[in-house]
Amino acid sequence: MKAVLDTKHGSQHILEQHEILTTDQTTQMKAVLYTKYGSPDVLEFKEIAKPVPKDFEVLVNIQATAVNMADVYLMRGNPFPIRFSTGLFKPKRQILGADIAGQIEAVGSKVKQFKIGDEVFGDLSGAGLGGGGFAEFVCAREDALTLKPAQVSFEAAAAVPMAAVTALQGLRDKGQLQPGQKVLIHGASGGVGTFAVQIAKALGAEVTAVCSTQKVELMRSLGADHVIDYIKQDFSKNGQHYDLILAVNGNRSIFDYKRALSPNGIYVLTGGSMRQFSQVMLLGPLLSMGSQKMCNLLTKPNQKNLTFVKNLLETGKITPVIDRCYNL
Repeated sequence: MKAVLDTKHGSQHILEQHEILTTDQTTQMKAVLYTKYGSPDVLEFKEIAKPVPKDFEVLVNIQATAVNMADVYLMRGNPFPIRFSTGLFKPKRQILGADIAGQIEAVGSKVKQFKIGDEVFGDLSGAGLGGGGFAEFVCAREDALTLKPAQVSFEAAAAVPMAAVTALQGLRDKGQLQPGQKVLIHGASGGVGTFAVQIAKALGAEVTAVCSTQKVELMRSLGADHVIDYIKQDFSKNGQHYDLILAVNGNRSIFDYKRALSPNGIYVLTGGSMRQFSQVMLLGPLLSMGSQKMCNLLTKPNQKNLTFVKNLLETGKITPVIDRCYNL
């Protein structure tokens, strides 16, 4: 398998299978497992039992999977509070990888949306932390998937689900974005950020992207109307105000974001440190007592949202930015 795995800049990375396994009834598969928390050294390449789909599940022959920062947090077991869900001393689920793209090899008895041979992609994180995508096969509930556009590669499709749906929920659902509004994307060059820039444009917004010097041209190529190089300029002190601020990397004080909001603006934090999330959780309600709103976003997989971004992908309104590919 070939995989887009590097998360150095929040980019999406993928695994692509070189040889598509035939339905030879083999009961084994290859997978990357982790049985303890730590650095990437804890990952082990093993052969394990091939899963069997339940009534509402399909068996997917994985062609590509993406690495998100969520996988890094799960692998490390850090920040520590996530262990109350994933396992206090060791992970309960041993295969990472929520974003997948592949071909359906078998279907459960009650599956209605898909058939054997369908090419699909989706986000498995709603079924439990871990996902299971770092393997040759995975069983997934049918409501976690949607059909892959025929002209879109497995690599591109696998890079979409979690990051694009997070961007969509932050902008449209939580941020209540309307056409013509001014939007600031802070941390625009990462996985969620690159989709946020494109989705905001597709929804009719005037988009300002904040990124480092080396990503300025990338932001322009994705359609950003304005680009702020944070090394040279401070968005919170330039006198501009925005109807919506989406903080993908919330490494600034909540007061900096508040200062850059319009009087009726909304600030949505989708990523950052525990300090930033705690700050919004504690201070957000107090700072939202006026017309402005300050809030966190906890993304949840949603098939309708996934279908919406699939349509954007199919029509060329969004394009995944893939950093590189790796072998499983």
